[in-house]
Amino acid sequence: MNTKMISFILGHVLRIEAALMCFPILVALVYQEQCGLWFVAVAAVCLITGYLLLRCKPESNVFYLKEGCIATALSWVFMSFFGCMPFYLSGQIPKFTDAFFETVSGFTTTGSSILPNVEALARCMLFWRSFTHWIGGMGVLVFLLAILPMTGGSNMNLMRAESPGMVVGKLVPRVRYTARILYYIYMVLTVIEFIFLLAGRMPMFDAICITFGTAGTGGFGVLNSGCADYTAYQQWVITIFMLIFAVNFNAYFLIIFGKAKKAFSMEEVRVYWGIVVVAIVFVFAYTYIPGMKMEPALRAASFQVASLISSTGYATVDFNLWTAPAKMMLILVMFIGACGGSTGGGLKVSRIITALKAIKKELGLYIYPKRVQNIKMDDKSVGSETVHATYVYFLTFTLIFGCSLFVVSLNGYDFETNFSAVLTTLNNMGPGFNAVGPTMNFSHMSVLTKYVLIFDMLAGRLELYPMLLLCMPSIWKEYLKSVKQ
Repeated sequence: MNTKMISFILGHVLRIEAALMCFPILVALVYQEQCGLWFVAVAAVCLITGYLLLRCKPESNVFYLKEGCIATALSWVFMSFFGCMPFYLSGQIPKFTDAFFETVSGFTTTGSSILPNVEALARCMLFWRSFTHWIGGMGVLVFLLAILPMTGGSNMNLMRAESPGMVVGKLVPRVRYTARILYYIYMVLTVIEFIFLLAGRMPMFDAICITFGTAGTGGFGVLNSGCADYTAYQQWVITIFMLIFAVNFNAYFLIIFGKAKKAFSMEEVRVYWGIVVVAIVFVFAYTYIPGMKMEPALRAASFQVASLISSTGYATVDFNLWTAPAKMMLILVMFIGACGGSTGGGLKVSRIITALKAIKKELGLYIYPKRVQNIKMDDKSVGSETVHATYVYFLTFTLIFGCSLFVVSLNGYDFETNFSAVLTTLNNMGPGFNAVGPTMNFSHMSVLTKYVLIFDMLAGRLELYPMLLLCMPSIWKEYLKSVKQ
């Protein structure tokens, strides 16, 4: 195992995190908040730790998928650990477990919170809390790939370990330039949303934080009321951009390079928009009360469907109070999630399509045993390895979900609370139902439950396997053996 290369990557990640902490430091200077000094202290520790890790220069820049998964998992744990320190050391979030939970929720773009009073936080802390969404949305390692040259296929192994979706491919021949293109698209869309929110007269600080939460499909807000107090225009802008950021970024690449027809014909994108429309119509039909104005009801239905299918987690209403069919539709879109290759969470639309086509193929073989049937997506055959990987992913997801649900159930809450708490963290959604609903938080959960949900958030963001590998004793034995050599 190339342990020196793993340390090299961790060193770069911590240096990047130290640089990113300059932004909340600037916010603290603007609002004259003394707690911003903790960002200075933590950034200094990140720089020193990163420097020490970079001193052991690797003999080879080549590493494979195993090392890529380990480096990715450790990077996200390290980022979250150092990222939570300003909250904890400043006393803004006095318990370490809560501070760690909040920061992991931020970086993984989950949006589940332990804070009963968001507005009590200092502005620099609120900014950092939302900024972690933007950092985690595209992934800090994708940013690292854009600036750090590697060889021997190592770039792709690192991207596969961090990027969401079934298959990770190159937009251009070199992975380094693919990473840059992804970040350019990400930043341009972020700026466009920010401009639209400012045009709607949203306060600048709110507009920045809400944009970060929307772009990263995270969901941390700056008001206790979530997004309920924003104007109809502002809510529609947020709704539209939540849906936009949940689309496969490959589609935007094709549009930019004059292949809009090909982008709009992508099967995953078409199915995604179809699910969105059906879900909005269904929820509207079961929440609209005759005699009331249609626009607020349609806006609420659209906002919540967009929020949960994109895994953002913002809320404008307490959907706990909605009818059972409407809530079931929300749970369904929470399972499905966004497109692969987007900043959204969930099982991913591409996996759902592949699984349904595989089921159709198996049923067809019962009727026509000798017929050769291929699974295709966008007129390209989906290999048996991809189909097998989809089956394994669903099985792994189910096992993690079941084990987590068992532990969470020890808290003694009702089934809907336990089920939605695991679902929302493993799918990086944000709010659940009942005791973890949009007007509630996770502060009342036990310490053990919070760490289980922290694992679920990290596993969900990293597509399960990197975090599972990190828990395997054989990996650590090999890691320690490599260190001794």
